Amino acid sequence: MSKKLLTIFMLLTVFALVLAACGPQTEAPAEATEAPAEATEAPAEATEAPAEATEAPAGPAIDPTGQTVVFWHVWGQGAPSEAMQAIIDEFNATNEWGITVEGVDQGRYGDLEDAFNAAIQSGDLPDIVVAYANALANWYAVDAVVDMSAYVNDADFGLTEEDMADFYPSVFASMTATDGAMVGFPISQSANVMFYNTTWAQELGFESAPATADEFKAQACAAAEANANDDNPDNDGTGGLVLYPGASNAMSWIFAFDGDIVAEDGSYDFTAQPVIDVANFWKDLWDNGCAFATESYPNPEFASRKALFTMSSTAGIKYQVAAFDDEGATDDEWMLIPFVGPNGTKAVDAFTQSVGIVNTTPERQMAAWIFIQYLTSPEVQAKWIEGSAYYPTRMSTSEYLGDFAASNPQWAMALDLLQYGKSEPARPSWTALRREVGNTFQAIISGTVDDIVPLLEDLNAKAAEIVAETE
Repeated sequence: MSKKLLTIFMLLTVFALVLAACGPQTEAPAEATEAPAEATEAPAEATEAPAEATEAPAGPAIDPTGQTVVFWHVWGQGAPSEAMQAIIDEFNATNEWGITVEGVDQGRYGDLEDAFNAAIQSGDLPDIVVAYANALANWYAVDAVVDMSAYVNDADFGLTEEDMADFYPSVFASMTATDGAMVGFPISQSANVMFYNTTWAQELGFESAPATADEFKAQACAAAEANANDDNPDNDGTGGLVLYPGASNAMSWIFAFDGDIVAEDGSYDFTAQPVIDVANFWKDLWDNGCAFATESYPNPEFASRKALFTMSSTAGIKYQVAAFDDEGATDDEWMLIPFVGPNGTKAVDAFTQSVGIVNTTPERQMAAWIFIQYLTSPEVQAKWIEGSAYYPTRMSTSEYLGDFAASNPQWAMALDLLQYGKSEPARPSWTALRREVGNTFQAIISGTVDDIVPLLEDLNAKAAEIVAETE
């Protein structure tokens, strides 16, 4: 083909393509333009992802950065003071929000309560306060401390379901007010337990700790009889249970008898059958010489075979250990056991060392919660336990306490008893009412069997009066 013909052929080909483009096939480009329209929607959707990504760096709803938190507590001396201050110092040095916690010792619990009540009036309040549950309930009722459930469930700083499942159930029961609010948070716990002389019990013919109330009575009465019939007149009238009729001891036995003092309608009921049964049980022990009283803490009596059983807070373990080193003490083996009921129910009265968040500002309150969350994390809580000799509120904390438990065998025994813990009421009325409980049970063991029900009925009436005045 010549160059001229080739040129003509190429021109005709181009002309044909132009005609095809301009002909009746105009719908194809229209459809083609729809694809780009759809394609442009994808970038629109793609831009939503960066929009979501930019929301995360915005930070929490309440920003605790740079806040100073004042923490009122009752651990101003000895190993507990050193442990708490070390925890505070470590938190201050490591927390990512620049929060500063200032620990302030306020003396004993009663001193702290007086100081906080005065602070409510003056407005010079701390941010975190240590108190018993009933005191926190009082302060919650006057809006001085806040419901902590909002912090536990906070989207930014709350606890997970796994975290909550790690806590012993009883510790939150003691923190719940009558309206369901969480008035405090448990940082550690102790329990009212029984000390039991295993060496002496075995010599008396008992191979194991009592499993029921009847077995308890049998062992207590056998010890009392042994002391009454030996050649030492100085121990006559001793040997069984040292019976101090305080509210904590009464509640421990009521729990073991599978009872409570709060009825389903929320009222106090001291005439419930388990309460009456405990009163009769105490009276029977007392009248048969199987229980006796001491003028002070019965650590010397327990260490010298004047008591087979005593009742004590676990906080008193170290004092009992020391009593076995005193002159006149035995080298007997002893252990911690729970209170037992007629059908073998086991119980201990659990106390929590609790903190409340004071009603200040949202930022200070959130900073306070972040410190509390840090304090109750398993590894940090273990440091507090080692310094205070309290017990953990989280089960996983025990994983970090192996060496401490090995060097403190009596303390370690009580770890197994925490599962039987039950708590006294977290109500404003309980502060005054628990004194009346002690007075009533003292009158029960001092009076006659016929006095028991009338005395408990009188206690119900006093309870109603106290509730009317305080709740």
